[in-house]
Amino acid sequence: MNKRNLLLFTVFAIATFSCNDSKKSDKNSESEPVVTSAAENLSVYPLDSLLNMAETQVDKNVTVVGYVTHTCKHSGKRCFMVGESQKGSMRIEAKGEIGGFNRELVGSKIEVTGTVKEHRLTKEYISQMEKDVEMKKEEDGTAESCAAELSNINAMRQWMKDNGKEYYSIFYMDGQNFAVVE
Repeated sequence: MNKRNLLLFTVFAIATFSCNDSKKSDKNSESEPVVTSAAENLSVYPLDSLLNMAETQVDKNVTVVGYVTHTCKHSGKRCFMVGESQKGSMRIEAKGEIGGFNRELVGSKIEVTGTVKEHRLTKEYISQMEKDVEMKKEEDGTAESCAAELSNINAMRQWMKDNGKEYYSIFYMDGQNFAVVE
């Protein structure tokens, strides 16, 4: 993957996860798992609830329920899910028993079991992203898309400041298996 594609993917991923700061303050009854599977000792979370507590679930196996908004059309090796609120999303990587996610899943409610993972973007990495966006803006004049990318970068910096962190977290899941619900 070349540098530009990596940047675009990272910005897309960041944009889909940039609602983390609003979730931290939204403490409601959905922060608890809805079901616990005694056989596997796994908690089942609505996606909104999992995103509220993702930091405490890193490297743990959980089951999450949400709606598919996108599947990668070429490989099918990842999909993106939203919860009922549609305020945040999570990337699901096809691992384990999952051969891939087909395009027909878009709009479907699915239940995915897997391991929650975290990717941390450092201040230095975010600064480099900003420089790359500024260079792109000067080179090809795509000011509108660059403004959106710069807005996401500023939101990441604000989240880091508000949360006293030296990094911005992106949570995703290595999915092991999934099933369509309903």
